[in-house]
Amino acid sequence: MNQEEKKLYNIPIAYRKMENLHIVFWLFKDIAWCMFWKPLGITMIIPTLTISIIIAWRTRNIFSELCHNLAITVWIMANSFWMCSEFFGVDNNLVYGNVTVKHLAMIPFITGVLILAFYYLIHKPRHKEETATL
Repeated sequence: MNQEEKKLYNIPIAYRKMENLHIVFWLFKDIAWCMFWKPLGITMIIPTLTISIIIAWRTRNIFSELCHNLAITVWIMANSFWMCSEFFGVDNNLVYGNVTVKHLAMIPFITGVLILAFYYLIHKPRHKEETATL
């Protein structure tokens, strides 16, 4: 086992508990979306997104973690926008040409892809000495 394989990434237990709770909120949000339970789905956006932002902030000193957590945050934004557009029955409304309101969720989805593309294609190759979790 080389030195890189021996390095540990430690997460304080309080942070880990928050991350696990984040998954619970996220699941409830998506279950509510699937079952069309509007009040629960919309309510769950707040803790899911808030915890995602807190996790990204707490990992800001490890660039690989920050990028992945920012991608998750914009994914939740896109997912929540899409869910709300369906809840309010505007998902298929045309915005421009053949673009519907639901398609606007692609903006944060693509933002997440661009964040990760930047990390993997530009940052990581130029910072090989940097400790990364991925």
